Amino acid sequence: MTTPSNPSAATPLTERQEERRRRILKAGVRLARRGGFDAVQMREVADSSQVALGTLYRYFPSKVHLLVATMQDQLRQLHDGLHRRPPTDAEPAARVANTLMRAFRGLQRDPQLADAMVRACLFADRSVSQEVDVVSQLTRRIILDAMRLDGPPSPQQMAAARVIEHTWHSTLITWLSGRASIGEVTADIETVCRLVDLPAAVPPPDDRG
Repeated sequence: MTTPSNPSAATPLTERQEERRRRILKAGVRLARRGGFDAVQMREVADSSQVALGTLYRYFPSKVHLLVATMQDQLRQLHDGLHRRPPTDAEPAARVANTLMRAFRGLQRDPQLADAMVRACLFADRSVSQEVDVVSQLTRRIILDAMRLDGPPSPQQMAAARVIEHTWHSTLITWLSGRASIGEVTADIETVCRLVDLPAAVPPPDDRG
């Protein structure tokens, strides 16, 4: 965790700052659940979390920053939950698919919040690139953990994790926009997760000499 005034700094938040940050995130979640992205107004967030508006902006320079941080928080909670109750499927592809569908079912219960977080990631400009990268890293970490690798991931496994991550975010967008059914989302996730069960690519023979 970093100081609110400088997200790139390595100085941890104090206990009081962390408590304030949690109040702000909770206030943003309440508003997003009520009306999605448009319902999250920074002045209302400040009032609901009982912080000054200027203080809020030191923690989160915009509502996009706030909602991307909310998505990070949701992914960390999912990651922690998977450590407590990991998937039990025998095959890596099934474990990854069931992990992502568990996350998807959670988002189904909170569609307004899901829409707000996804729209924030889509609207993010360069000022939020570091925070969006963390969302990507957390998603990939969840996928790799579900694979349960014996050692560091191979280049092929990392490529598979990236493709699964991209597909996961894409299906989330199409579902939220009403362009994909739950059945289609499930089929797409299960299909792309089969990448992790493919055998390692065999390098072409070296015919030099």
